[in-house]
Amino acid sequence: MGNMQYFFLIRLFVFIIILNIGNGQYPIEDLVDNLPGQPKVGFRQYAGYVDVDEKAGRSLFYYFVEAEKDAHKLPLTLWLNGGPGCSSIGGGAFTELGPFFPRGDGHGLRRNTKSWNKASNLLFIESPAGVGWSYSNTSSDYTCGDESTAKDMLNFMLKWYEKFSELKSRPLFLTGESYAGHYIPQLANVILDYNKQSKDFKFNLKGVAIGNPLLRVDRDVPAVYEYYWSHGMISDELFLIIKENCDFDDYEFPVPHNVSITCNQAIDEAYKLISDYVNVYDVILDVCYPSIVQQELRLHKQVTKMSVGVDVCMTSERYFYFNLPEVQKALHANRTNLPYEWSMCSDVLNYSQSDGDIDMLPSLKNIIQHDVPLWIFSGDQDSVVPLIGSRTLVRELARDLKFKTTVPYGAWFHKGQVGGWQVEYGEKLTFATVRGAAHMVPYAQPSRALHLFTTFVHGRRLPNTTHIPINSSFNLKN
Repeated sequence: MGNMQYFFLIRLFVFIIILNIGNGQYPIEDLVDNLPGQPKVGFRQYAGYVDVDEKAGRSLFYYFVEAEKDAHKLPLTLWLNGGPGCSSIGGGAFTELGPFFPRGDGHGLRRNTKSWNKASNLLFIESPAGVGWSYSNTSSDYTCGDESTAKDMLNFMLKWYEKFSELKSRPLFLTGESYAGHYIPQLANVILDYNKQSKDFKFNLKGVAIGNPLLRVDRDVPAVYEYYWSHGMISDELFLIIKENCDFDDYEFPVPHNVSITCNQAIDEAYKLISDYVNVYDVILDVCYPSIVQQELRLHKQVTKMSVGVDVCMTSERYFYFNLPEVQKALHANRTNLPYEWSMCSDVLNYSQSDGDIDMLPSLKNIIQHDVPLWIFSGDQDSVVPLIGSRTLVRELARDLKFKTTVPYGAWFHKGQVGGWQVEYGEKLTFATVRGAAHMVPYAQPSRALHLFTTFVHGRRLPNTTHIPINSSFNLKN
């Protein structure tokens, strides 16, 4: 062999090694080359299916996006939306914290400059089967609940790590919002149980963070009507009827609720007064009218409607975009040609309503007792799971754990302004509000949400001082 041939083979061998290292041994068949109308980016995306039960034909769809920089060093963060039965791809990935938002015409994407992939690799899963493009060939699988969902998610993660083996040792953070107040703690606990029993691989679980989470209905539900009243959205008279006639200590999630007729009528009236005219997930945002918007999107018209810096028609743009055949092909989605369109929340799922009654505080307690930090954060413009209930529940949890207050309740700051308020108990338990944020915190306050998330994954505390001097004597004269 000549010197030139030898030198060429060495260079080829080195190139192959570098290529394999750079690829991270990720599945090339799941690589997303380019989404329709996508801006150019320097990170990679993967999407596809993981079979969680081959016999039943049950498969969950995922979307994974690398960190913007230093992807080989940064942790992995799993995000789940709630519902139960709503898509983490449509919610977290393409409306809240992922790298792209739908474009105003529904035919392309624009960059999310405050994506959480600035701080972490991100994994989004449509769970359980029946949500989004996740499916089962066994129709009875669509009748499910918290326990089966947690087991499927554990199986998903174990099999997903086989596809992405390089990430197995990375720090893992579990995050989500709303009914993920059930999904995430239950997943964390089955992971902790798995770690106890496993003699080989163990999940490197480093933290849990949940936004506006449903944790316990006897606190979260009455907080809704207190929020309505405190924000001037219902009358004193209606609020008093609810207070005097609703025994929320025995409240149950399934409809009709196990409360008096008078109570049911009052809470129905309160909800109707609000939901007919206001976005209950963010009470300060204007509303978008989807029926009109969908017609305009079909004509390639721009439907962007800005309210307090947020495109409130993004959900309609997202629905249109994900139902484009070329988008589904690019994402390797809908491989079984499902007999229904992609939608944000499932119409085929029969999820156990009674599971919503489960008290999640014991699960949260177990997570903390395994030395895993827990953050609960709340957008303060959310009336669906208001901060009033969440703050109370975190305080009760701290009392049960006999934690002392390590950071007293007070403001945290971002860019010289109050980002929200926070309190920390016993080094491992944090409650934080995000000022001006919605039920979907990153959607309404992307910059503050990214700051909160970055602080969380870096194991730091939110800054409780600002270096910008604030003059406390305001001049109110014109």
